[in-house]
Amino acid sequence: MATVQQLEPMPAPTRPQSINISPRAMDIAIGMSASPASNNIAFGSGPQRGDTRTVVIMYGLGQENIVSIFAEVLGKPYHLKNSFREITRADQELVVGVFANSAKADIVSRDRGSIVAINAHCVNLGMPPDVYLSAQCDYEFLYTQAPFFRRDLSRFISHTLGQLNHHETLMAKPRTYFISTTFPDVHAALPNIDILTVGSDAVELRVDLLKEPLGDGTFSAIPSLSYVGEQVMLLRQRTELPIIFTTRCTKENGRFPMENPELYLEYLYRAIQWGVEYIDVELWLPEAIRKRLYEQRGNSRIMSAFHDFSGTFRWPSKRAESIFLESRRYADIVKMIAIINDHNENFELEYFRSSMKSEYPDSPPLSAVNMGETGQFSRTLNRVFTPITHPLLPIIAAPGQMSASEINQALALLGQLPKKNIYGITSPTMRIATPQAPFYEKCFNELGLPHQFAVVERQPKGPGCIEAWCNQKNFGGAYLNPGVSSTSLMTNSRFFSSLNSGAGPALTEAARLIGIVDTIVVRPSSSGSSSSAPASMPSSPPRHHNEDSLGALPLTQFGLPLNTSLVFDNASWKGILSTLTRDLAPSAYFGRAAVVLASSADDAASALFALKALKVGKVYTVGFKAPPALARDILIEPFNSLESLQRARMVGANGADAGAGAGSPFVVVSAFGPEKSNLVGMLVRVFGSRGTSGASRKVFLDLADGSVPRKGDPSLIAEQSGFSAYGAADVTAFTTVETLRLLVGQNVPYSFVRLASGRALF
Repeated sequence: MATVQQLEPMPAPTRPQSINISPRAMDIAIGMSASPASNNIAFGSGPQRGDTRTVVIMYGLGQENIVSIFAEVLGKPYHLKNSFREITRADQELVVGVFANSAKADIVSRDRGSIVAINAHCVNLGMPPDVYLSAQCDYEFLYTQAPFFRRDLSRFISHTLGQLNHHETLMAKPRTYFISTTFPDVHAALPNIDILTVGSDAVELRVDLLKEPLGDGTFSAIPSLSYVGEQVMLLRQRTELPIIFTTRCTKENGRFPMENPELYLEYLYRAIQWGVEYIDVELWLPEAIRKRLYEQRGNSRIMSAFHDFSGTFRWPSKRAESIFLESRRYADIVKMIAIINDHNENFELEYFRSSMKSEYPDSPPLSAVNMGETGQFSRTLNRVFTPITHPLLPIIAAPGQMSASEINQALALLGQLPKKNIYGITSPTMRIATPQAPFYEKCFNELGLPHQFAVVERQPKGPGCIEAWCNQKNFGGAYLNPGVSSTSLMTNSRFFSSLNSGAGPALTEAARLIGIVDTIVVRPSSSGSSSSAPASMPSSPPRHHNEDSLGALPLTQFGLPLNTSLVFDNASWKGILSTLTRDLAPSAYFGRAAVVLASSADDAASALFALKALKVGKVYTVGFKAPPALARDILIEPFNSLESLQRARMVGANGADAGAGAGSPFVVVSAFGPEKSNLVGMLVRVFGSRGTSGASRKVFLDLADGSVPRKGDPSLIAEQSGFSAYGAADVTAFTTVETLRLLVGQNVPYSFVRLASGRALF
């Protein structure tokens, strides 16, 4: 684990007289959200307790093991019962399993207010699942015996029980995209899914384009629910992105017939039961169907879709406004798409978008584009779920559809995506350990971004080098590896402390509480007035080693523009959180005890913040004293003797005697360096499950650099001691995903990070 660098005071660079230039504010903030209103910036939503009803799993013949896996993912004990009648209020903290054939007897009479019924069907037993149970259950989880992806189950249960909110997080982004897969069989997309989804925030499954093969060599006119269910399962197993479930009708450039609206209800409601995040509901469907889907959507979100291919639709018309008003009644996102004949109609769409936002501010977000080559300009202006394609797709889903790369290139040509210099500001040792420049260049190339990236080395002492890279006209953001104390940056830098009229850079909640900055984000100021310090150039930019070999970017002549501001953020905690919830639902950590090992509070801060977000009940600390800001609202107890360590094995997270090992820490996070592997291994053995399994399986996260040779592998010891072990590789990959989102405003999936960077990098 890299040590956070404290910057020592050094003379601030002389600030020459400001250059009297008033930079023109960008018309559209690409990759940036609105200027922060305060120094307490949050993004999206964190883990929630969600649905607290008793979870009942219906399982097939010989599949009772799935109940224990559900229990482990949720962090609860489990019990098998013979019927729903046997379930009482006392079972609320359990995961209950009921054999599917037995469940059919009384599932319809269950108490829906206290029970959530999930039909877990293994497709290896045959398809479709029991039709009656599929109709009566709240949700249905389809899975394969081999391979079985626990992360798929974690994602399903976290979504359906409302413990993670993808929608709120995505709507907080300045721009969102979704890629529309047009494959007749999802299998064809899987080999390239990592590349296909670069730049996408969601994946659309065009159900109407699926072709289910029949025994005689022909294809079914409409793919069966059985076939569609398997397709959803396959797609979810291979991508962590939310799925959009679309049944496009023949009138709107699709293949689903329009004669039977009830058919759409059957398919779309089943998608809700399968835990699909977004359901595309066409506006032409009867109001009763749209209303029912909206009211029964659970934690899925409804996209009300309107398409017009006539060429006669006009955005300034009363009809357009009435369509918007009707769409918003039963929608979480309103989608309106039309084909146009004249380029000026793109500007009419922008006026319509602005008018609807002004007149109906409480309406759902609007996603609106024009089709065809003439309408491609509108795709560069739309900010909410812009549909995109990819060269590897067999066909485009709609005329005029562009790839994420093409949209970004168009924005750059229009001057709406200015070329920026983005830096990896690191120390010499960290640069050698993580040569990330080639990876970032791959991402920028794949996304069609015009930015340049370079790894630069900061001086061991003083903030001069950091502020030199930040205080330039074309600065586009930076990540810091290792992170730097926010207090140190502010105290020792006249430039940073003078921003925002002396208030300094905005601090996100994570950066403020953790106290460590690992990402510097550039955002437009709230107004054109000077809210930051006058533009200037450091008198003598610091030199760094290996400048030529790193392809470092030259400092520009002018300082940070007046209409921009800096935000100090911390992305590392998100990497830790994503790693811990990859195979477990957030509820697995609620109220549990944790152990954090670190040589300093700075090294432990990101892990403590992530554990606090997961609502752990108690944290035992080893090697450091917890910062007061992070110790609020959570029990902290240091290990200061063998007696205290032994006591932790016997005491539960709530402080009550829980018996031998039952209440011992559930998760162990080590931020110790490789040189302390033996100590980490010893503590992991102490808190091992000692032969227990099932819902008691624990979690070990090792943040030490895995590329450094060491004696004894704590992760191997952890696996032998009943832990699921994760390493710095996963955390670094997830942190990179978050860092790219912060710096360029676009999504690069975790799977692509690992693929493009090579496993050796992480």
